[in-house]
Amino acid sequence: MTTHHRGRDPGAEVAGLLLAAGGGRRLGGRPKALLTHRGRPLVEHAVAVLRAGGCTRVHVVLGARADEVRSRASLPGCALVDNPEWEQGMGTSLRAGLRSLAGTGARAALVSLVDQPGIGAEAVARVLGAYDSPDALASAAYDGVRGHPVLFGSAHWAGIAATATGDRGARAYLREHAERLTLVECGDVAQAYDVDTEADLAHLE
Repeated sequence: MTTHHRGRDPGAEVAGLLLAAGGGRRLGGRPKALLTHRGRPLVEHAVAVLRAGGCTRVHVVLGARADEVRSRASLPGCALVDNPEWEQGMGTSLRAGLRSLAGTGARAALVSLVDQPGIGAEAVARVLGAYDSPDALASAAYDGVRGHPVLFGSAHWAGIAATATGDRGARAYLREHAERLTLVECGDVAQAYDVDTEADLAHLE
């Protein structure tokens, strides 16, 4: 007989972790969180996607012009995490975000990036659906290539924090644990482009 976790809400156990600290160096120093998308700061859109995908708790890591992001963006109910080391790369934001989840009761973190507006709620929900325990390790894939969002069960947080350096984030950890990683194909529902350059701004609405 197969047993099911009736009524269990993975969204209550998996926290959304949005990395939104980047300074937009190749965008003339415009923080990505403050780029305009559909008339509002991009960070608002990214939070809404996590919530629509099933994350009830959302932590947002801020860095470049954090005070301005706080004043211009409407982020009710989010835990806002300052990363004073943001200029050292995305790895510092990932570490700060995972630290902020300690003691919250979250059993996993679903990590997304603020500059990927082509990844919507359906992709978030698919990766969230891969959560089954604090040992879970899953990632969206696009035509078989690993991308975001990525789901890290809490059993992996210490190992990820120990290896997250520069802009590589969790890449080294995921490479070392590739045999445990569940790839969740999302290429049919999302586009994994980054908004990094002036030309990429055409993706914003």
